Amino acid sequence: MKNNIALAERRAALLQAGAKVSRNVTSILDPELLLDRTVDIICDEFGFYYAGVFLIDEASSRGEPGGEWAVLHAGRGEAGAAMVAAGHKLRVDGHSMIGAATGQRKALIALDVGEEPVHFKNPHLPNTRSEMALPLILGDEVIGALTVQSVEEAAFTEDDITTLQAMADQLAVAINNARLHFQNRRLLARAERHARLLGAAAQVGRDVTSILDMDELLNKAVDIICDSYGFYYAGVFLVDEAGSQGEPGGEWAVLRAGRGEAGAVMIANGHKLSVGGHSMIGTSIEQRQARIALDVGEEPVHFKNPHLPHTRSEMALPLAVGDEVIGALTVQSVEEAAFSDDDVTSLQAMADQLAVAINNARLLEELEAAHAELVRTKTFEAIATATIEAIHWIGNKALPISVSVGLLQDDLESLDEAHPDLVESMREDLTMIEDSAWLIVSVQEHLIGPAREEKPRPVMVDDVVKDTAVALGIPAGMTDYTVAPNLPLAVADTTQLSRAFGYVLKNALEAMEGTAEQHITVDVAPADDGRFVVVRIADTGLGIPEEELDKIWAAFYTTKGAKHAGLGLSATLQILKQIDGQVSVANVPGGGAVFELLIPAFDGSLPTVELPAGKSVLLVDDADAWSRFVEATLTNAGSTVVCSADGQADPAAFDLILVDDVLEKADSLAVLKRLSASGAGGKTLVVASCLRVERTMELMLFGVRDVLFKPYTLAALAEIVS
Repeated sequence: MKNNIALAERRAALLQAGAKVSRNVTSILDPELLLDRTVDIICDEFGFYYAGVFLIDEASSRGEPGGEWAVLHAGRGEAGAAMVAAGHKLRVDGHSMIGAATGQRKALIALDVGEEPVHFKNPHLPNTRSEMALPLILGDEVIGALTVQSVEEAAFTEDDITTLQAMADQLAVAINNARLHFQNRRLLARAERHARLLGAAAQVGRDVTSILDMDELLNKAVDIICDSYGFYYAGVFLVDEAGSQGEPGGEWAVLRAGRGEAGAVMIANGHKLSVGGHSMIGTSIEQRQARIALDVGEEPVHFKNPHLPHTRSEMALPLAVGDEVIGALTVQSVEEAAFSDDDVTSLQAMADQLAVAINNARLLEELEAAHAELVRTKTFEAIATATIEAIHWIGNKALPISVSVGLLQDDLESLDEAHPDLVESMREDLTMIEDSAWLIVSVQEHLIGPAREEKPRPVMVDDVVKDTAVALGIPAGMTDYTVAPNLPLAVADTTQLSRAFGYVLKNALEAMEGTAEQHITVDVAPADDGRFVVVRIADTGLGIPEEELDKIWAAFYTTKGAKHAGLGLSATLQILKQIDGQVSVANVPGGGAVFELLIPAFDGSLPTVELPAGKSVLLVDDADAWSRFVEATLTNAGSTVVCSADGQADPAAFDLILVDDVLEKADSLAVLKRLSASGAGGKTLVVASCLRVERTMELMLFGVRDVLFKPYTLAALAEIVS
């Protein structure tokens, strides 16, 4: 009878304690606080030596599947704290009371733990003599187990299971409620964070899209981003459009703006990261996607930056406009795991707006540069046009002065004897007037000469430029020629084109005066689009100061002192414009300047003609492209052609003699003099790429039949030979 009363009293006490535990724990919604309070309340209310709560792991670390371990989340006293800190866990359905309870889904009692085969002997709890393990079951799911331990043997009976399991079931519900509450709070926090990020993105977008100055935009952007989001650091990298020292662009992401002193120092040092290299920025640009480093110390692609020692997590966001990635944005935090995958959407929206703003600023810069270039070009054109008109007017007025001076000098002859001193003084004055008048006429010839064009015709540009160099007396060893195979014909007035080449070559010679190495390179090739024949003339001089590059095309502008009129390059510009060509200049990285002349390529059709056959022709010319053209054409037509570089051949053996006015290895005047002396002047024709009246008059003195433009087509050659 006494045993029954004692058992009833014990059961009532357990039920009362269980109810009190349930009341205390069901109102706690913080998961960690709930478990910590639970073990304390159980021990206090039931008088147990130790209590601990194990929860089944939902997912293990390193991607392994969950559900294999029961992990201690809360334990009574120092022993419990030590085991939680050590990550104490027991295998589900393993050789432990907790493992067996979770695996078998039922409560277990160890009346003497020393004798129990499934008891885990725990060095942290040396005084445990008996133990009960109660599964925490929610519906059909075992979520963990509760261990209660006593220093007494046989402290638990089978009857205790019902009472304590009811308490454990209440605890399971409380744990689930706390979990759900925590998840809801976390979801709410994520939603609030997402809203804040979107709001900050909108704020950044409003603040930066109205800024059109590139430097101001980038610097304000990093400040606004850090202030709006509370980041430790932000920086903007842009992909280089053109590499240094002529290297191709697109290989480096260059820091253009960075927050605070760290950013300023890195920009001053030219900080850049390789696109696709071992950095967050490089990888983000190459892969065109955001990257997150939750702990930069563990990230293989994170660039360890000594200027930002406090960075613990980083996100790199690509800056894309259409299909082009123009750079990347880095945002960094002093906290670990400061960014989540959910943040990518919000922050990328901000980065996309920043990319649009950067692109708009770039377009404005390009537009302003193009506008400035247009204004500069039109200004120079207006100056050149006005100058030419003025010089033309002055030149026409100067010509009568020269005629009048000649008449006055004749009149002075009659006064010579009567007033010798006066006459001498007047002669000096007239000489000064005559020199000044001829100087004006000379200036007019430089500037107005290009306007007196012959009809443009198909020409071999490489022949014209070489003739010009030889006529200027440039030593053969000073100039290298590179001519592309199958070079197309161009369209130009060769006399004016020769003028243009002459001005550029003279400029090269003057630029190399006094230098140790004097060398000119001439490269002739078709343009990539086939619309032009391109002639590049490079020298080894000192180059042109960058601030002078736009000014050299203006009339009378010179960097070579008072002895130079500064008219040649202005005339070159006019000549190229009149044939719808182009001319430009740039400095060579190794020293010197290179002029690029674009002459329109001939795109018409050439007529089919029949050349006379059976003729014997002496061709006095260098072994160049034009002489090979003439020799091959006439030979194919059935004529006999003998080529001679110096004209040392019997003229009587030939029906026709063609002499190039410009010879590299002989003097054309000496050749003509010899032919004239032999009586062959009547069958001699002089051909030239550049015809000038004074030169023609000089050549005609040797009795040649005619002086003609060099023929560069079958039709032109047939007309001469016939």
